[in-house]
Amino acid sequence: MADNVDGDSLYRIKEGDYVVLKRGDIFKAVQIQPKKKVIFEKQWLFLDKAVGQLYSSTFEIVSGGILQPLKPKHTESSSDAKEAGTDNRNIVDDGKSQKLTRDDIETLKEKGMKGQEIIQQLIENSSTFKDKTEYAQDKYIKKKKKKYENTVTILKPSCRILAMMYHGREPGKICHLQYDTLAQMLTLANIHAGSKVLVFETCAGLVLGSVMERMGGYGSVIQMYPGGGPVRAGVESFGFPEHFHDMLHEFPICHVNALLAGTLDTTAKDPSADSKKSDMAAEEEQNQPEAERRGSPEEQSMETNSGADGSHDHEKDEQEKLKEARAQRKKVKQEEKRKKLAAAAALLEGRNADGLVIASRFHPCPVLMGLLKFLSPSRPFVVYSQYKEALIECYTKLKEQGGTVNLRLTDTWLRHYQVLPNRTHPVLLMSGGGGYLLSGTTVAADRSKPAGSQRAEEPAAKRLKLTDTER
Repeated sequence: MADNVDGDSLYRIKEGDYVVLKRGDIFKAVQIQPKKKVIFEKQWLFLDKAVGQLYSSTFEIVSGGILQPLKPKHTESSSDAKEAGTDNRNIVDDGKSQKLTRDDIETLKEKGMKGQEIIQQLIENSSTFKDKTEYAQDKYIKKKKKKYENTVTILKPSCRILAMMYHGREPGKICHLQYDTLAQMLTLANIHAGSKVLVFETCAGLVLGSVMERMGGYGSVIQMYPGGGPVRAGVESFGFPEHFHDMLHEFPICHVNALLAGTLDTTAKDPSADSKKSDMAAEEEQNQPEAERRGSPEEQSMETNSGADGSHDHEKDEQEKLKEARAQRKKVKQEEKRKKLAAAAALLEGRNADGLVIASRFHPCPVLMGLLKFLSPSRPFVVYSQYKEALIECYTKLKEQGGTVNLRLTDTWLRHYQVLPNRTHPVLLMSGGGGYLLSGTTVAADRSKPAGSQRAEEPAAKRLKLTDTER
C-alpha cells in the first residue's frame, strides 16, 4: 500500500516543483512557490491551489487569479453541434451574423458567466452557425474557447515539452532545434544510464538537460562550455533531484588543447587571475607615493577638525571590511572552480568517454576534431547544425583524417498534417527545415601496416597481368 502511495506522489504537483503551463500551443516554465504571482498570456494567477493535484490536470482561472480544477465534460462536446450544413460557399462574412455586441459580452462576464456559457450564448446568437459544416463549427468553437475560456494545463517538464516551449517562444536560443531532431540526437549518441558523455552546446541547457534526463541520474556528463561559465537555464526548468547534479561536471573548452598536450596544471590557481592581481599590485605601488604627497597637506588641514577625521576613519574601516569580505568570497569561488576543473580533467584524462553530442552556434569543425580524441574506440558521436556547409566541412575532415566509420549527414524535417475526410493536407504554418545532423562511430586506427604497402602491391599485380597478356 505504501508503494502505491509513493508511486502516486511522483505524479502529483508539490511545492517547489518546476512545471510547464500550457494553453493551446503556448508553453511557459515556472516554479511552484506559495503566494507568488505568475503572469501567463497577459493574465496573472496563483499556483497555490495546484499543489496536491495530478500533473496534466486542467484548471480554470477564477476571480483573483485562483486556480480551480476543471472537470471534463464529455456530454457537452457531443451535443454542441447536431445540426450542420454541407457547404460554406453561401455564407458571407459581413460581420452581421453575430447578434451579441461587445458590450453584451462584457455584461455577461460581469454577471459571472464562465467561458463555456459565453461560447454557448455566441452559438445561439449566430445566424450562420447552423449552416456551417461540421469542421467549420469545430473550428469556430475552438477559436472562441481560446478567446473566452480562462483555462490552463499544468504539465510535468520533459525534453519534448521544453523543446516545444523554446521553439515556440524563442527558437534562436536553441539554434532552432526541434524536438524530433533532439530525439534523433539522443538515439544516435546512444545516451543511456551509466555512460560517460561529453556535451558541447549553446542551446540554453536544453540538450544538456535532455541528456541528463535520458541517463536518469546514473553515469557522468561533462559539459564543455565556452566563455566564462556554463549556461544551464534549461537544466533548471527540468527540476531534477539533487543527485542528478552530482553526475554533472564542467570543463572550459579553452583548456582542451592544454589537457591533450599534458600541460594543464589543475593544482595551481587560475594563472589569468594571478596575472591580474600582480598588475593591480604594481599599479598600487606606482600610485602610492603620489597619494602620500597629496595626502600630506590634507593631513595638516584635517588636524584642526578631529570630528571629521574620526568619521573618515570609520568609513575607511567599513570599506576595508567590505573589500576583505569580497576578496574572501572571490577566493572561495576560485577554489571551488579549481576543484571542479580538476575533477573534470581527471575524467577526461582517461580518454574513455562513451559518447559526444555537439549542438552550438559556433563552427563545429575545430570543436569536433578536438573532442573526438577523448572518445573510446567504437563510440558514437553526433553533431547538430542549422547549416549543412559547416557539417560538410566536418565530414570532409573526418574522411581525410580517418579514425571514424559509418559517417552520415542527414537532413531532418518534421511535417504536421491535418487528417480529415477529404481535407487531408500539410499544416500551412510550419518551419522550413529541422537542421542537419552528422553522426558516426570512432574506431581504433591500425598502424601495424605501413600506409604505402597496399599501394606498392597494386602496381605489381598490374605488371604481372601485362606480362601474362604479352606472352
